[in-house]
Amino acid sequence: MKAWIPHPAGRTLLGELPPTVTVEVCDDPQRPPSELAGVRFWVPPFLSGDAAALLDRLPDLRAVQLLSAGADAWVGRVPDGVTLCDARGVHDSATAEWVVTAVLSQLRGFPTMARAQGRGEWSYDQVAPTDELAGKRVLIVGAGSIGTAVRDRLAPFEVTFTLVARTARPDEGVYGVDDLPDLLPAADVVVLLVPLTPQTRGLVDERFLAALPDGALLVNAARGPVTRTPALVAELSTGRISAALDVTDPEPLPAGHPLWELPNVLLTPHVAGSVRGLLPRAYRLVGAQLRRFAAGEPLINQVTHGY
Repeated sequence: MKAWIPHPAGRTLLGELPPTVTVEVCDDPQRPPSELAGVRFWVPPFLSGDAAALLDRLPDLRAVQLLSAGADAWVGRVPDGVTLCDARGVHDSATAEWVVTAVLSQLRGFPTMARAQGRGEWSYDQVAPTDELAGKRVLIVGAGSIGTAVRDRLAPFEVTFTLVARTARPDEGVYGVDDLPDLLPAADVVVLLVPLTPQTRGLVDERFLAALPDGALLVNAARGPVTRTPALVAELSTGRISAALDVTDPEPLPAGHPLWELPNVLLTPHVAGSVRGLLPRAYRLVGAQLRRFAAGEPLINQVTHGY
């Protein structure tokens, strides 16, 4: 059985595999390492939705294991008979760290102070007193494994939480998306962690943003199209709320886009999951999946209905 992985280092990170498994490195889908026939298990490069064009050229493919938690670029493109799996769990700690960093940075005014540092200015009179995280009401939209990791890491900061999922789970205290209109006016910080699906595309629209209280902070660690960019720019331009964005629509954000210039916006270039510990965690999952696949066992993290 032939399996393709995108990183040479992955060979040593997979762990012991059955002798029937042949692993090849395919870091560029435009330059396959061998014949396309015979590839049954494929791990595409990280954040490489364009690689999906290769799907129809792999006649023996039976499983695609993504290195990303989101599968939006692949849903609906995988042929019948091929199982699509995401990397649920791999990015929990890294993305949660980014969320905590972004929230604290915005509330404590770090972007403003960093710009002043670049000008050689002592900015105490400009920023003090800053806001603080203690006592804030945090609304986490996306109550999956990353949402839980964010909650756990923010808990020591003396905040209160409300979690929202696709559908309500009353026994767990989790609200449904339909409850958002009632929840948003009471949220000081809103963290977006939902996958991009037809249901979540444009979720953050004019009504969503207008429902936020003055001074609220919107944090997007999900996907750019979860927000309607014109509505986001219009609301942020008033200065009424602020934002921390790891993802944008379009992405990469082009030069001259108004989001670059807004002083109440912290932008990072989709780096929440891009950490040094990614490959060891990712290939532990890939190795476990390969062993399951070779043994004819069901794969975990299978993507259904876009999740």
